[in-house]
Amino acid sequence: MQDSLLIIPTYNERENVSPLVDKIRSICPEIHILFVDDSSPDGTAEEIKALQNEHPNHLFLEVRAQKEGLGKAYQHGFEWALSKKYQYIFEMDADLSHPPSALPKMISLLSDQCDVVIGSRYLKGIQVVNWPLSRIILSLGASYYVRLITGLPIKDSTAGFVGYRREALASLNLSHLHFLGYAFQIEMKFKLWKKGFRLKEIPIVFTNREKGSSKMNSSIIWEAIYGVIYLKFMSIFKRL
Repeated sequence: MQDSLLIIPTYNERENVSPLVDKIRSICPEIHILFVDDSSPDGTAEEIKALQNEHPNHLFLEVRAQKEGLGKAYQHGFEWALSKKYQYIFEMDADLSHPPSALPKMISLLSDQCDVVIGSRYLKGIQVVNWPLSRIILSLGASYYVRLITGLPIKDSTAGFVGYRREALASLNLSHLHFLGYAFQIEMKFKLWKKGFRLKEIPIVFTNREKGSSKMNSSIIWEAIYGVIYLKFMSIFKRL
């Protein structure tokens, strides 16, 4: 798995990074982990640096000057991963909501069955633990909205537990990704689908964070609403 990299953006996740690394390393001891920290004021980067002493060959840290959104953090991570020649590149949240136990299967699927693998909360019903009903309705509604407007055949289009083959990421102009919040997740899946890459969902159980606070806010929601229309419009414009 030394050809696999797991990218984890962080902002004020000091309490979560150590148990997360322990879980990942217990399941995939050979996978490399890159944290992209947006200069967290709570000392997240310092905690990660301490963990690097324990895992010097598998744990990496990039610190960005300021908080610019999830999309910018992942763009930085993707460009770093491509420059280091990784073959399989993954996204994962820092708050322990995504199950590392799914990683071996995701790596296996990328090796011979698909170009993008998505850990889906909604492939088999609603597999979410400890989320308030309002968040479930918002997330499900977003996925239905995306399918309705764009035709993207994915049940969990805002999913943040995703793996990519190197070739898929390299096909995108990462510096021209348009969105910063959760719409970034939709944009990635939509653009790769339109390019003809193979997308596959697998079921996961998503568990709401126990420590720290969610980064969701109204501006992220509005970005996703207009962003889906923008993506559809631009795809029609390019085809014409």
